[in-house]
Amino acid sequence: MKLSDARVQAATRLQQAGIEGFARDADRILAAVLAVEPGRLRIMPDRDLSDAEEDRLWGGIAARAQHQPVAQIVGFRDFYAHRFMVTRDTLDPRPDTETLVEAALSLPWKSVLDMGTGTGAILISLLAARTGTSGTGTDISEAALDVARRNAQIIGVTAAFHRADWYDGVDGRFDLIVSNPPYIALDEMTGLAPDVRLWEPESALTDGKDGLSAYRVIAAGAARHLTPGGNMLVEIGPSQASDVSALFNDAGALTRVIPDLDGRDRVVLAQYPA
Repeated sequence: MKLSDARVQAATRLQQAGIEGFARDADRILAAVLAVEPGRLRIMPDRDLSDAEEDRLWGGIAARAQHQPVAQIVGFRDFYAHRFMVTRDTLDPRPDTETLVEAALSLPWKSVLDMGTGTGAILISLLAARTGTSGTGTDISEAALDVARRNAQIIGVTAAFHRADWYDGVDGRFDLIVSNPPYIALDEMTGLAPDVRLWEPESALTDGKDGLSAYRVIAAGAARHLTPGGNMLVEIGPSQASDVSALFNDAGALTRVIPDLDGRDRVVLAQYPA
């Protein structure tokens, strides 16, 4: 099969499966099979695909037709300035989370703790962007920690990764603590897209309650794990700004809500007194 025919057929199959963004996703899967960037597909010679390439392509298209996220199929997601390995044991890093990274890089810090690190995308992006700093990533999932360690190795960042249940298992103090915790309420889970609900780890999406459980724990322990004058940054759902801010205010912090590029409330900055 010719490359041009494969592009058309792959997109058509995803369209018939009801996949939003079918052409884009087909190109991402085909490009990964050919080990090129998606934009190069339009300028590559219209060659025949090998049998192995066709098998990988149609296997990937079949998986996407079942709503498996493209990042899981191709094995990576580009986030901030780097490419991160993604598996079913981790959340797929979202562009919205880059808002938290940008906010963190606007603050003064030399040490950072990333709780619920997943792929390590936040922590690794921060350490790669600011030399001379140190960081620790924690997660309750050993499988996720293995992915984070691998990403750090590939990108060339030195960080410590170990298992912890929020602050349970964390020692010492940090200039900055960051987290993208599970913030989807249990009664909101059925409304999620199947790409998320069926394929990403449930424990990284929801607390099984009102979506605020993690913030209660994080806010309550922040002052004990921050250096004097330290800062906390947490990603939030677009309707949670007032509730999450109140938790940190009650814990003695001054808060500010930071919107993402679409203008939605995305990050709460909690600043603690020196």
